[in-house]
Amino acid sequence: MNITAGSDRSLSTVGLGRWKIPTLAVVGGLFGLAAVALRLEGRRWWCRCGRWTPWMGDIWGPHTSQHLFDPYSFTHIEHGLVFHAMLRPLARWLSPSQRTVLALAGETLWEIAENTQPVIDNYRKAALARGYEGDSVANSLGDIASCALGLYLASRLPARWSVALFVGMEIALVTVYRDNLILNVTMQFVPIRAVEDWQMSR
Repeated sequence: MNITAGSDRSLSTVGLGRWKIPTLAVVGGLFGLAAVALRLEGRRWWCRCGRWTPWMGDIWGPHTSQHLFDPYSFTHIEHGLVFHAMLRPLARWLSPSQRTVLALAGETLWEIAENTQPVIDNYRKAALARGYEGDSVANSLGDIASCALGLYLASRLPARWSVALFVGMEIALVTVYRDNLILNVTMQFVPIRAVEDWQMSR
């Protein structure tokens, strides 16, 4: 995909080579790509429990990552904040719409990769994810939407407030759920037994 900066600096269209495509159409395509890829990976559309509750707050139970939103949705809002900060230096060359599409493309690719068996197996090494079987399609789409919300908030807030929002969510998550984005990433690469014991001693 050849993404080039254009004269249109709004969020309404994305310049792809010579073409101007509505941003919503491109984002919709990313959601569609995620849904198809996840189904091909064998992911269920929804939680096997059959309960159509959009929010599930118990990260220790079997419903985690199976409904549309759960506590880890907040970490995907944080993804959006981080993506916005990482892509901001490219503002000279890429319009806001192009940076949004790049960020959501990255989030989409992560959701697809996250639900491959090697990544699922690696997640299971962490105490809180021992029974993890991958995300439902709905949950992955909810995660991408959460990232989009983070991008939107970061585009509207001063940088210091974006940082404050990130820190606030990290503190709230670790206080309530004993997990957050930084801990989640750390435990995938450097499992710490003391942290695992603390997370499981609720």
